[in-house]
Amino acid sequence: MKLFDLRGKVAVVSGAAQGLGRATALALAECGADAMLVDRNLAGAEATAEQIREMGRRATASACDVSDPDAIVAFFRQVDHEYGRVDFLGNIAGDGHLARPEDLTVADLHKVLQNLVVGRFSMCQEAGRRMLAQGRGSIMNIGSLASTTALGRGHIAYSMAMGAVIQMTRELSTEWSCRGVRVNCVTPAQVVNPSLEARMKDDPGLEGRFLSGIPIGRLGRPEDIQGLAVLLASDASAWITGAIIPMDGGNTAMNAGGTPGHQGTAVQQFRGT
Repeated sequence: MKLFDLRGKVAVVSGAAQGLGRATALALAECGADAMLVDRNLAGAEATAEQIREMGRRATASACDVSDPDAIVAFFRQVDHEYGRVDFLGNIAGDGHLARPEDLTVADLHKVLQNLVVGRFSMCQEAGRRMLAQGRGSIMNIGSLASTTALGRGHIAYSMAMGAVIQMTRELSTEWSCRGVRVNCVTPAQVVNPSLEARMKDDPGLEGRFLSGIPIGRLGRPEDIQGLAVLLASDASAWITGAIIPMDGGNTAMNAGGTPGHQGTAVQQFRGT
């Protein structure tokens, strides 16, 4: 469909070596976009770029540190030189840190905020400046279930940072949408990646605890982001901005006391007051 045609558009995607970033980059390329890919795993980003080139699209890989604003400025100069425009930013990469609140050091908190807030903002700022100059563009920030709900389990630094990503998204949309630049945020629940697989291996009960809060009955897969990424990059979402879009198998919709249907349905009559 024409609405989803991305030919002639240039996408910048961080975290493109694996997981959500790789899936996003491949989906955009399948719909016609060229891509500038970022990942500290340069070999992985280059492998993704090679897949995109096999589709007949242009793709370049960079090992830019997306927590470093100076490195981000230099990276976007490279984008200017090689592509001359930016139409879409998939703002995905960034590391968290697990620690109980009483044990979290201020140094580790600063590191998480630098990775997930300052770095994400710098990516938005550099992409946004170029989009504003051309009068159009779209930014997809990746937040988390932890952006709006408390996860516990040592996620305090991560949750604080992801909460900031939501407000950053809303503020940027409010400031920029009247000038042609849309900004939205996707908030995934648990998506399987190498880090999560390692955690579940160390804690055999962890997957079951996750699934107890996901009514759809499975963890997320990287490819679950692909339809959303194409939608947000395309003209099909021309009137969608400032939105916080859950990608969570129903987790947010089910309150903490809920019971997924696949765990059985109570037969007792419920009497409300």
